[in-house]
This record gives sequence, structure tokens and C-alpha cells, in this order.
Amino acid sequence: MVERLEYLETLKMWREEKVIKVVTGIRRCGKSTLLTMYRDHLLETGVQQEQIVFINFEDMDYEELQDYKKLYSYLKDRLHKDRYTYIFLDEVQKVEGFEKVVDSLYIKDNVDIYITGSNSNLLSGELATLLSGRYIEISMLPLSFAEYCQLNSGTDNDTLFAEYMQNGGMPYISVMDRNREKSDMYLEGIYNTIIINDIEERQKRRESDPTKRKVTDIALLKNIAKFLAGSIGSLISVKSISDYIVSTGRKVSANTVADYIEALTESFVFYPVERYDVLGKQLLKTNQKYYIVDMGIRRHLLPRKNYDLGFSLENIVYLELLRRGYKVNIGKVGLTEVDFVAEKNDRIWYYQVTASLTDENTFQREITPLRNISDNYAKTIITLDRFTLGDYDGIEVVNAVDWLLAFKLNA
Repeated sequence: MVERLEYLETLKMWREEKVIKVVTGIRRCGKSTLLTMYRDHLLETGVQQEQIVFINFEDMDYEELQDYKKLYSYLKDRLHKDRYTYIFLDEVQKVEGFEKVVDSLYIKDNVDIYITGSNSNLLSGELATLLSGRYIEISMLPLSFAEYCQLNSGTDNDTLFAEYMQNGGMPYISVMDRNREKSDMYLEGIYNTIIINDIEERQKRRESDPTKRKVTDIALLKNIAKFLAGSIGSLISVKSISDYIVSTGRKVSANTVADYIEALTESFVFYPVERYDVLGKQLLKTNQKYYIVDMGIRRHLLPRKNYDLGFSLENIVYLELLRRGYKVNIGKVGLTEVDFVAEKNDRIWYYQVTASLTDENTFQREITPLRNISDNYAKTIITLDRFTLGDYDGIEVVNAVDWLLAFKLNA
């Protein structure tokens, strides 16, 4: 196993703080393993085994505890009065009414609570109301390229990056043998579980709210997922998607499409990114871009699509910026665009992403928007070629593989 250091360090930082630690992310991205690693860390620091309660609700051994009243009774009986009890509830969204359990435990002394879920809807509704200001979310992604390299040492980085772009970073895929058929079958299983199980759980959470539309047409949901997967890096709107589906002979409303997109983003399959007017200093309401959580899943959705190297690289850079803790938007600079405006600790970084800068027209297209920004924040072009690297009047051109491997924790 590779240590997910940035996530582990975050859990360590919040240890025994009076907040609930909520780890979210797509299924099979490593949330359960992260909790296991953190539990081992607690044991190494002197915590006794009886102080730790660890429940994985995907394990049939705990099926009875999916009744929230039984769960609360079980946990309450295991609390220690004179020392901390560390409670881990993995895939807790399977417990209808778990919010009541978490809220009741939160108000008790010497209780440190960690929960995970595979749907961002976990943090909406009753939980958000009950625990407003009393939880922190740790958004987990599949393996970074640096982590992928740790698991596959002995192969040169450029070769590994080509694999990573094709296979993605789902942890189990990263340690499987290089068998395309096996990896495709594994990714199909993950994807179908997300589409069916997570959506079903989402429906259950919406049954009490008649104003919420239900996702019932799985074929339509998969068609929308394919459209989004084929459109990464492009500005799209709900209307453009609904128009496309109507053109294929299906009748569908924009409202229905919007709700199905929401289901895909709540399950962490896609991430919406808003546009930001760099010169006007404001978010724009029209159109967004969507990036997919993992390139292997994208390949599974679009197995016969021509390999669009530039957009694939752009997707990987976006996810890496999220891992590094940035808030990310698409930048509009007059009539031009900056791929990413990344903000962190009141500082801004501008990024352009392109497969190659060796063509003069491409070079000018990528560098011009950055030159049109008059502030003094860092401006970087990330590329796969190694022929154009350097500094161009304060705009740095870096190699993508080197940039992905250069991250230092807490930098």
C-alpha cells in the first residue's frame, strides 16, 4: 500500500478536535484504506485497541447496525468516560438516519468521530442542518501520479505516465498486472456500482422530499455520463446536453438533464468547474466545464474514442490542483481563456495546459492570455514536451511529468 500522506496528515491535524471528520470520494478511491492507515497510526501512538470502534457498513457482519437506533446503542456501550473513544463509520450513508447517531455522539465528551461516504449528498439535508459548522470535509481522489509511481517503481516516469493516462489511478488498478481485459472488467464493476447503488441510496434520501426529482432512467444517466466524458475541457451547458439527446431521438427536458448531472456530480464521477472573469474579478453564470474523476473510468466510457492527449492532460492537472488544496476555476481573459485559476491562502496561480508548445501558433495561443493578465501572480504553462521549457518574461513553462512529481506536502 502507498501512504496517502496528504490525507493522513489532515486527519492527524484534526485528531481529537471537536469536529466530525467526513471523508468523501468516489467508491474504491481508498477511503477505507485511509481509515485503516489512520487507525494503525493511532495504535502506534499508544491508543489502545478497545478505544477504537471501526465499522464498515459494506461488511455483512454489521448489517444489523444499519438500524440507526441499534447502531447508537452499540456505540454508546463502547464509549470510555476517562479517555478518548475513536469511532470510524465507513460508508455510513447506508444507515438511514445516521445523522441522529452522529449528532448524539458529537455532544459527548472524549469522542472523536470519523465517517466516510461515496455521495456528496451525505453532506446535505439533515446532516448539514444538525452539524453546521461542526464538521470538516476531506475530499479524497484516486491516486495521484506521484502515488502511482510509488506503487510501480522500477519503470521510467514517462512510461508510467502513459500508463497512468490510460489506466487512471484507482488504487487496485494501480497494482494489477497490465491486463487490459481485467482492468476493464474491474472499472466496469466500479462504474455500475456507482450508477446503480449510489443512485439508489440517493433516491432513498430524497423520498421524504416531494420537490426533488428522482433519477429513474439509467440508460439516460449513462448517455449523459458519456456526453460529459467526451466533452472534458469544453464549455457546455445543460441546454447543449439536452439538445444533443433530443437530436438522437429522445425527448428530455433541461430540468431532467440538470438533475441527472447532479446525480453524477454527487457521486463524484464528474466535477463541475465555474468560469471566472479574471479582469472583472467575478464568477460567470453561463456555461461550465466538467472533469472526470479518473482517466481509467473515462476510457471505459469511451473505449473507441480517439485519444485526445491535450484534454486528458488538462483533466489530470485539474485533479492534481484539487489534491494540492486549491480552489479552481476556469479563467476568462477578455476573449481568451486561461485553463485554470487556482486560489489558495489568498494567493492565485494561473495555469495553461497543452500537450506540446513546439508549434508556434500553439505557443502564441497558450501564452497570450497569460501575458494579458497584469497582476504579479505566478503564471505557468504545463506541457508534455521538453523542448520549450524555460522562462518567458516571467511565464514559466514546465514539463507535466516533472510538475506532477514535484509536489511537497504543505508546500
